[in-house]
Amino acid sequence: MLDTSTVILLGELEDPSLLPDECVISAVTLAELSVGPHVASTARDRSARQAHLQQAEADFEALAFDAASARAFGRVAASLSQAGRKPAARAYDALIAASAIAHDLPLYTCNPSDFTGIDDLSVQAVPHPRHREP
Repeated sequence: MLDTSTVILLGELEDPSLLPDECVISAVTLAELSVGPHVASTARDRSARQAHLQQAEADFEALAFDAASARAFGRVAASLSQAGRKPAARAYDALIAASAIAHDLPLYTCNPSDFTGIDDLSVQAVPHPRHREP
């Protein structure tokens, strides 16, 4: 499963072979991407965000946030609380993590620190193309 950061940065990744051959996303990623055009401050940003949303809808199967995901979210929230993090502060990330856990999928992300402290989540770090080492 790809998280939202990875979907957004997909065209910029230096080594796409680090991703699985078949990628899916959570319906939560589509929800997060759908917010973008509505909160963009310029027409150019709105257009770019709409393009990301439409590309994600065309390219990936979106797995539903179902009852199993909802139950997994309880465990994710508890893990985050025990790690001293507030689940509500990163609600989209927590919901995406719950989806990955419920569907027994690793989560590929360009922002692995967003998922620190979540038990039972297999995080696969993808090098962030905008944060290169010197």
